[in-house]
Amino acid sequence: GPCLGCTATDTVYVQEHALPAVSAGVDQTVCSGDLTTLLGSGASSYSWDNGVLDGTSFTPTSTLTYTVTGTDANGCVNTDQVDVVVNPLPSVDAGADQTICLQDTVVLNGSGAANYSWDNGVTDGAYFIPAATATYTVTGTDANNCSNSDQVLVTVNPLPAVDAGADVAVCVGDSISLNGSGAVSYLWNNGVTDGTYFIPLFSNTYTVTGIDANGCVNADVVNVTVNALPTVVAGADVTVCEGEP
Repeated sequence: GPCLGCTATDTVYVQEHALPAVSAGVDQTVCSGDLTTLLGSGASSYSWDNGVLDGTSFTPTSTLTYTVTGTDANGCVNTDQVDVVVNPLPSVDAGADQTICLQDTVVLNGSGAANYSWDNGVTDGAYFIPAATATYTVTGTDANNCSNSDQVLVTVNPLPAVDAGADVAVCVGDSISLNGSGAVSYLWNNGVTDGTYFIPLFSNTYTVTGIDANGCVNADVVNVTVNALPTVVAGADVTVCEGEP
């Protein structure tokens, strides 16, 4: 029958495991559009919030705190957090498009960042002479070391093919007109008006400056030679009698 007043004992051993020292890594600062990777450590497997996969790169869209949950071989769980700061890109501006004439100088200035790097050998804020129409790209970097770029078009118009006409030879007292061609409007030196007759007093070189519809300017010269009149001698006066040859 049952034992009255009897006592029995048993022993159970409880082993306590420390939680894993889970680490989410150091805080990060990135630029908008950059890739980053989050890696947990201190456990065996890791699960992140906000859709992050451990060790897989992704592009954070805004500043956020990410939490990792780590599980060790004993099934013990711990968590840690890491901050990822997302800095915006600078609003870099290469300036307005420009139109110039061949051989003109131009200067390009970036804005919206701290320092600027141009392609095609251009130095920010330094004058240069572009050889042809081209698009120039500037990369601006701000104080957070974030970069952005912008472009500007520099259109280079050719100079007009101005022609002062063929050289002219005239006699003293003759009138001539000089006519420029190859442009839209013309300006002569030495008081000459384009297409208007005048009497040159001596041999001279005349320069015409022509301006085209783009405001581009070129020049040409023409030589006007003024020849002296011949000194004609009719001989001495003669007196004869009527009927004599």
